[in-house]
Amino acid sequence: MKDLIPVPPSDLGFQLMEPMTTGSSTPGAPKFRLQKLLFFLRKFWWIPVLTLALSIGTAITIFFLTPPTFVSVGSMWETEKIQIAGGAAFSEDRENFLGTQAELLRSKMLRNLTLNRMRSVGTNIIILDENDDPLPVDIRVFSSPKSSVYTIEARSANPAFTPAYLDALMQQYLEYRKNVRREVSGDTLASISEQVQKLGQDMKQGQAALDAYEQSNNFAVLREESTIEASYLAKLKTELSDYQLQMKLLAARELEAPWNSSNATNTTDKLFNSLDKSGSVNASVSGRQDADKEIALLKLQHDRLAKYLRPKHPKMVKLDEEIARAQKLADFYRQQNHEQIEATRQALQIKIDSVQQFVKEWEDKMADSNQRIATADRLKQNVLRTQGLYERLSSLLQNVDISRNIDQESLAILENATPAKRSYKEAQTVLTQAVILGLGLGFGIIFLITVRDDRFNSLGEVTEKFGDSVVGQVPEISEMTGTGPVMLLNDNDDRHMFAESYRNLRSALLYLTVDGQRPRMLLITSAVPNEGKSIVATNLARAMALGGSKVLLVDADLRKGHIHERLNLQSKPGLKEALHQPEYLDQYIQTTDLPNFSFLARGSVSRNPGDLFLSPAFDQILARLREQYDYVILDSSPVFAADDSSTLAPKVDGTLFVVRSRFSHARAIREALELLFQRQAKVLGLILNRADSSARSYYSYKYAEYYAVNTDETEKSS
Repeated sequence: MKDLIPVPPSDLGFQLMEPMTTGSSTPGAPKFRLQKLLFFLRKFWWIPVLTLALSIGTAITIFFLTPPTFVSVGSMWETEKIQIAGGAAFSEDRENFLGTQAELLRSKMLRNLTLNRMRSVGTNIIILDENDDPLPVDIRVFSSPKSSVYTIEARSANPAFTPAYLDALMQQYLEYRKNVRREVSGDTLASISEQVQKLGQDMKQGQAALDAYEQSNNFAVLREESTIEASYLAKLKTELSDYQLQMKLLAARELEAPWNSSNATNTTDKLFNSLDKSGSVNASVSGRQDADKEIALLKLQHDRLAKYLRPKHPKMVKLDEEIARAQKLADFYRQQNHEQIEATRQALQIKIDSVQQFVKEWEDKMADSNQRIATADRLKQNVLRTQGLYERLSSLLQNVDISRNIDQESLAILENATPAKRSYKEAQTVLTQAVILGLGLGFGIIFLITVRDDRFNSLGEVTEKFGDSVVGQVPEISEMTGTGPVMLLNDNDDRHMFAESYRNLRSALLYLTVDGQRPRMLLITSAVPNEGKSIVATNLARAMALGGSKVLLVDADLRKGHIHERLNLQSKPGLKEALHQPEYLDQYIQTTDLPNFSFLARGSVSRNPGDLFLSPAFDQILARLREQYDYVILDSSPVFAADDSSTLAPKVDGTLFVVRSRFSHARAIREALELLFQRQAKVLGLILNRADSSARSYYSYKYAEYYAVNTDETEKSS
């Protein structure tokens, strides 16, 4: 595994052997781990049991202190009703029908009506409590999907009162609905009757106004006159159109050019002849046409003779005179035609003005007639509309009157209230809630403890906080859980997992270098007491001795050191005496059961060992021990118990920091390491003590069969 391989100090996760920055002393937020949660569940299993017992006890107490509840059930259903054609019918909001009826059944008004009904019946059922207040009743309404049956449930503390109240409530509810329908229909009937009466009066007034208007305006004669006026006005407009057309033709005749064009003249003359009623214009036109023809013939003859005769020839001169004479005659006729056209245009304009005046007069007469006719038609339409509304409301009034006298109730009692039975539903609900609350509270407390707890439960959590800084881990064995001392590591130790962990730690230290040299003088410490640093130091020293190294274990805890008890040796003289008499150091070192393993006890208890560690005698002792032994392991007090470890750490080659699984807190460890770094201590790494070997993440040295010795093979080999 990665954590069991010797790791160079420069590769450790939090810069071991270098001072830690102040800002890094604060541990990160604890990360939730399922393994830690399961550990706390096993450890604090009694918390959910206690909270569950308390919640169930509370629920039981509430059950016995709460008055019993009795339940009675009845049902109502929507009956079938005859639908009268054209009759008025009551309608209800079907979407919110159930909710509306439930609220009505629970309403204070209907409750008071029900209690009054029960009092009027005169039964012997108690309806008041000890305070002379009506007994409280809880009403609940249920309906199955796609069903017209409604179940009504009544709950109270009186078994006799509950079904009686439910029966009275259902009957009073039906009666209340009937009264509401009667009131609603009565109000509707009165409102419709008032509207019918008002419409009847309006209809009479409208008919009277129409009759009076028709009589005052002689309506029959007015319509006949309007017809005649329309016909005459159409005739005038036709005549006006004819005159306007003639005026346009005259303008075209006058603008005709050229005047000597025979084709144009003939075409215009045909249109103009139709306008000349007297014939004077036609005569002028006819003379001009004859003159134009004569001129044309003369010019034709002139052109034929001009080929053979000279211009001065008598015939040619005569033709010229005749052409001139004909031209003058044509000009005369043209002038006469122009004057006649102007006179005709003036006459037409007079006619047009006269006809337009007549058209305006008759249009005014026609507009007056149409306005009077429209007024009469409007009065007639008002009468017809009022009459239609009157007939519709009269029919509706009859239907409402019929519906008022017919029972339209759609609900009926299907089953009367059943005898009241005690209900345990509330008790079951309270008990279920108590169980959920108790377990939830218990597990919540454990979860909160898990989240808030920053102690290490596994190697992964240590690595998460401090990186790859673990140089070894010691599993927890059954002996550690007891009250007696743990047996020290021996050669051929049957606790293979325990023994191999120390051998792994020994290998890590053998191949670990500090500034290019192997650390030989090591300090074992921890943050607080009871983390197992002394037993780790003792077993590590024995493992090194079993490996062939000459090892000295020094109990540098001059306040409460007790390693001598585990080794069954004397506590003094020891280190304290050696500090006062360094020349007798060899006499104070004790031998143990292992050949290469020596021990220097603490000696007499000292109140200020820090002063002794700062003395030159201590430096002399360390120098002598470095020469005499391959490894010197010092066990000192915890960092936060005294200043001894902080004083010793800078004087040794390296410091191993012991962390106990499920005991050491991350904040305390980080602050202790920061204190050591401030003293320029070389922290080689962490040792995870009492690791959970049963965890899934722990794989090291679990295979005990690998270490089993086959007796037969041993004998054969020997």
